[in-house]
Amino acid sequence: MREICEVLDFNKSTLYYQPKSDPSEDILRAEIQQLAAEYPTYGYRRTTKLLQRLGYTAGYKRVARLMKEENLSVSVKRVRQTTTSFEGRQPWVNRVQRLEISRVDQVWVGDITYVRLKRHFIYVALLMDIFTRMIRGWQVNPHLNTVLTLKPLQEALFKSGSPEIHHSDQGVQYLSTAYISTLKAHGIQISLAHRGRPWENGYAERLIRTLKEEEVHLNDYEDITEARERIGQFIRQVYHQKRPHAALGYLTPVEFQRQTFS
Repeated sequence: MREICEVLDFNKSTLYYQPKSDPSEDILRAEIQQLAAEYPTYGYRRTTKLLQRLGYTAGYKRVARLMKEENLSVSVKRVRQTTTSFEGRQPWVNRVQRLEISRVDQVWVGDITYVRLKRHFIYVALLMDIFTRMIRGWQVNPHLNTVLTLKPLQEALFKSGSPEIHHSDQGVQYLSTAYISTLKAHGIQISLAHRGRPWENGYAERLIRTLKEEEVHLNDYEDITEARERIGQFIRQVYHQKRPHAALGYLTPVEFQRQTFS
């Protein structure tokens, strides 16, 4: 058996794995404390799913109680708006509202957030596919301008193809001539949230909140280079490969994509 596992590059201990059913309170507390240290912004629902992925049978109520007793419950911070709305009437409407998301690259959503360094702010633009929750493009830039949003769009179109719909708020970065021309050149339908209604760009808002709570708020970047490296690492190694999403049945984006298209 040992020789077979070595040839197949297979961990022999996996053959003898048994689910860790009905763990004691002390064991569960220890596991929760360890997960809380690794994922300090996770609430009881996501922590429960992580425990279940580790093989424990634990329910939401039990995990919530233990997290409360250990003072590990988390609260949600609100994200400050960074984009300035474009004045005047626009020919585009919200195409995503009440739309059933049923396929990959049906809708990409974009948004911008800020990151505070020691002496100034820098900005992050993100572009995400709603169906898979994969981040198609991202950019960190010292300036809140069109390049901040246009570059990740161009890179995403080159690497991933075109979405059917592009949805964003009415920030001037998304309504610039260069950005709109790029969308039209690829036959992409334009969808906009109404001015003053950030919840109409809720998918992107939640993505921004995740980035801020699980990466930005936990670090003190020295400069834009470090911020760019750390944020990129979070996107590639944590958000895509380790972070379970409730909307994906508590799979990671990579797992969901592999399961859906295998």
